[in-house]
Amino acid sequence: MNNTTATRVRPAESDTTPAGKPVRPRWLTIAIAAAVLGVAAVAYWQFASPGTSAAPVQTATVQRGDVLETVSALGNLQPREYVDLGAQVSGQLKTIHVEIGQEVKKGDLLAEIDPVVLNAKVEAGRASLASQKAQLLDKEAQRDLAGQTLERQRKLVATRSVSETTFESAEAAARSAEAQVEMLKAQIAQTQSTLKGDEATLGYTKIYAPMNGTVVSIDVREGQTLNTNQSAPIMMRVADLSKMTVWTQVAEADVPKLKLGMKAEFTTLGSGNRRWEGTLRQVLPTPEVVNNVVLYTALFDVDNASGELMTQMSAQVFFVVAEARDVLTVPVAALQESRPGSEDYSADVKTAFGTEERKVEIGVRTRVLAEVKSGLEEGDVVVLPAASESSAGGTRRGQRSMGLRLR
Repeated sequence: MNNTTATRVRPAESDTTPAGKPVRPRWLTIAIAAAVLGVAAVAYWQFASPGTSAAPVQTATVQRGDVLETVSALGNLQPREYVDLGAQVSGQLKTIHVEIGQEVKKGDLLAEIDPVVLNAKVEAGRASLASQKAQLLDKEAQRDLAGQTLERQRKLVATRSVSETTFESAEAAARSAEAQVEMLKAQIAQTQSTLKGDEATLGYTKIYAPMNGTVVSIDVREGQTLNTNQSAPIMMRVADLSKMTVWTQVAEADVPKLKLGMKAEFTTLGSGNRRWEGTLRQVLPTPEVVNNVVLYTALFDVDNASGELMTQMSAQVFFVVAEARDVLTVPVAALQESRPGSEDYSADVKTAFGTEERKVEIGVRTRVLAEVKSGLEEGDVVVLPAASESSAGGTRRGQRSMGLRLR
């Protein structure tokens, strides 16, 4: 028997298991784990670490609402119908019969100017007229007498009982008497005309309401002397406050969007969410230039039967160019054009986990919100781009096929 010395050697690490299956080397496992950790760290740094360029994904929910494309303007309220009452005669304002805010009816006495001087003038005119009428009676009597004398002289001259000279004198006297009558009639007509004017002027000392309405301003005081020789002083304003007119100033660039008859809405300071409505009635052709900005005045009326609206109130006005009520809406920031200048639009955005791209048909669109006509359902969540990726676009209308990111 040979004595053999056996040395037991520990086998080297094998690429197989005892069952014969291959085993990944330990160094490879460590390398893979390190790579995964590195990718995760980079991803966390890019998407979760604050202060980096990659912003967190922002979303918005598709929901129902109103989309209005509008032209905004500032304005103020004025009565639709009003009358400024001025003094037509000079004199001292004797009495004011109304107060600011008082409602009046057409024909109500509002104020009186001292009528003493004008009343005396009218009385003098009436006396002069009466005197002239009395003189006319005398002249008519003299005319009749001259006529009768002429007839007698005509008969006598025919029988040669009087001379031709006597007859001619009687004829001249008759014509003169007739002329005196006609002249006096003309004087009477002139006096009557003057008296009529004086009586009208006397009537102007009493100021009456020309319409039903409210006294909205009084610019004079009792005892004040009014001088109409220099100007016609405005005494007060009577206005119908049941219908108001909104005077707005619209920028030149927005004027082409205005159409007569279009709906206009406005709010006033302190009115909260209350809105009043009217329709555009007129755009004045002559603009006003304020600090080199061309502004056109647009007018529309609003019913004020409740009396809530008052003169000179400020109004924030919105002329409605297009509107969609109670429709699905989505932020415009979520929509992107596939090809600028084309009506074919699609999504051209980054994707996130679970994201898909859809074609969306939109209707009325503003700078912020768009009406969804098809492609989305209420409650869908859309992904908004980062601020640096958002494209600035003007207000657009019409039906367009747009791309949208969904999450």
